[in-house]
Amino acid sequence: MNAQLFVVSTPIGHLDDITYRAVEVLKSVQIIAAEDTRTSAQLLKHFNISTPLTACHDHNESNKTDQLIQRILNGENMALISDAGTPLISDPGFKLVRAAQQHQIRVVPVPGACAAIAALSSVGLPSDRFSFEGFLPSRQSQRVATLEKLKDETQTLIFYEAPHRILECVKDMATVFGAERPVGFAREITKTFETIKKMSLSELVNFIENDHHQQKGEIVLVIGGATEQKDLEQEALDKLLLRLLQDLSVKAASQLAADLTGIKKKVAYQRALELTDKKQD
Repeated sequence: MNAQLFVVSTPIGHLDDITYRAVEVLKSVQIIAAEDTRTSAQLLKHFNISTPLTACHDHNESNKTDQLIQRILNGENMALISDAGTPLISDPGFKLVRAAQQHQIRVVPVPGACAAIAALSSVGLPSDRFSFEGFLPSRQSQRVATLEKLKDETQTLIFYEAPHRILECVKDMATVFGAERPVGFAREITKTFETIKKMSLSELVNFIENDHHQQKGEIVLVIGGATEQKDLEQEALDKLLLRLLQDLSVKAASQLAADLTGIKKKVAYQRALELTDKKQD
């Protein structure tokens, strides 16, 4: 059988999250292409894996791909790993996998941990439709421009963010998406100081500002889609109108609701009528 390229997921924190298959593959291949050989060496040592490592990272992948492909063509099975999680997901490896496909080399996925999916599965936001957006631009102007393009998307959005930018990033999200947009905050998943919370963006800004520990480690942000935000706004308006209607006429309640929320009086009036009709039914 011709040599193959195995794309192997590794733990994102807790070492027990590696799969039996991943360990066996890493032991059986002739060479492992790793994002950082020093980091990966510690993982291999823990599982008594003696397979040689070679570096394949953002700075050398373009130049090294041909060399790695030639080794596979010469009969060496190769595994591709990143520092943590699934390769290619905001990590190096795309150029190597693409080249392997172009050379008719079989690419074999060995699934496992992925921070984006782990966060999505645990924060309690809709998971039937989502998009992974990776890291936002580091410059604020570019970051805001990217967020503006995404603010009306109805699917759940998943972002990675660096700890030194997390506070400014969440502030920009609150400005663009709205302070009440729901967000899942997942930090240091599977590690000792794992933090997983769901709140509004404004609440998350306060949470991070008041606890500097939340500005450390690996962070995933899961943002509720635009439709969910609209649902929350409608729910808040209904709650306000129902309370006002206990003491005021439809006209007065809708006027006050419009003044308090900034929505058009006509919209508030129509919704107040609908709520009044439901109560009578």
